[in-house]
Amino acid sequence: MEGFDQGGPAANRAGNEAPWPIDLRDLAYDTLAIVLAGGRGSRLAVLTDWRAKPAVPFGGKLRIIDFALSNCVNSGIRRIGICTQYKAQSLIRHVQRGWSFLDGRFEEFVELLPAQQRVTADWYRGTADAVYQNIDILRRQKRKYVLVLAGDHVYKMDYTRMLADHVASGAPMSVGCIEVLLADAHQFGVMTVDEKRRISAFEEKPEKPAPMPGHTDRVLASMGIYVFDEAFLYEQLIRDAEDDGSSHDFGKDLIPWLIRSGAYVHAHRFNDSCVNTSKGAPYWRDVGTLDAYWEANMDLTHVVPDLNLYDRDWPIWSYQEQMPPAKFVFDSDGRRGMAIDSLVSGGCIISGSKVRRSVLFTNVHVQDYCDIEDCVILPNVEIGNNVTLRRAIVEKHCRLPDGFTAGVDPEADRKRFHVTEKGVTVIVPENLGQQVHHLR
Repeated sequence: MEGFDQGGPAANRAGNEAPWPIDLRDLAYDTLAIVLAGGRGSRLAVLTDWRAKPAVPFGGKLRIIDFALSNCVNSGIRRIGICTQYKAQSLIRHVQRGWSFLDGRFEEFVELLPAQQRVTADWYRGTADAVYQNIDILRRQKRKYVLVLAGDHVYKMDYTRMLADHVASGAPMSVGCIEVLLADAHQFGVMTVDEKRRISAFEEKPEKPAPMPGHTDRVLASMGIYVFDEAFLYEQLIRDAEDDGSSHDFGKDLIPWLIRSGAYVHAHRFNDSCVNTSKGAPYWRDVGTLDAYWEANMDLTHVVPDLNLYDRDWPIWSYQEQMPPAKFVFDSDGRRGMAIDSLVSGGCIISGSKVRRSVLFTNVHVQDYCDIEDCVILPNVEIGNNVTLRRAIVEKHCRLPDGFTAGVDPEADRKRFHVTEKGVTVIVPENLGQQVHHLR
């Protein structure tokens, strides 16, 4: 379409047609992105005892926050602030090491915005308050649009398409939305929209949500992705900050207030801006529970996974440690180093053991005669001889002794470890009586 191809490569990577005669490069240049990465993510339980949810490792060599940051860079948005708060040290180190390649000489940056009590004497009290407390920093950037992102979701999205849809709608605020199952709706903000995609109702994490019109088992849910006209955002943040009855959260307070007041809030369909995945269907995951986290990692072991990490047109950038190649040793009956339908990262050594349908992060060492299936093993784990693991998540720096078994008997595991509702055993060093002083 006229003007559409002016956006360059990023404008075409989503692979969808869209009626937006807008220069997408200009939109990217005129946008400041704010990534909300301060939450603990309590539903991830022991994996967030020592780190914020966006810093949790994912997919063999990434961290969850890399998806939001990569989407920004791939979309041409190179002015990014990251709001941090809860146990952020490993997240800060990851961003400093992996995201320092943007060039300040061209006004490009990924800037950390820890809670500093700049505006009030409080720490970040909610998602809206996290942005409000950095309002002076944001104002200095003088951008037309502010893109607010959650740092704890896994997906590939061309944000310039959402920006173009936002501008075309004429609304001062847009909310990214996706259809989710009714059974999962209590975890999301649920909205009702009219034929022009104007949001007419919005409820955060409802107990009994109503399904979408024409459906019995689906709702339209917020992705936690918002686009604001800059002046409108600051006006609403100030108003919300002065409201003593507000919890200062976008989903709980600010968006419902706007809907009640009659403001035009636009719903942007994720289908219009998602970057095509291996199977061509929109992919977005809130890996906010241990079961969802395990399942999303396990999906990557499929022959054709829903999420394509091998797409060179839309890469997921991250901090890459300098590690030797993965190594598989011994090839005799009963003692064969092998991994089938698995992701095995650099620095791993599988010595005379079998690994099936598993994700091994950097520097995992597996000794002889082990049998590992359907596991997510985070970096720097040592696995002794004759270890059996089934449907398990193993935290960083664990040392599993010879003969160790987990995932075979869930009832026995519950006496030692955290076991999820779907029977995934989660092993952390503290459960093994091991003291770990490394960042996670």
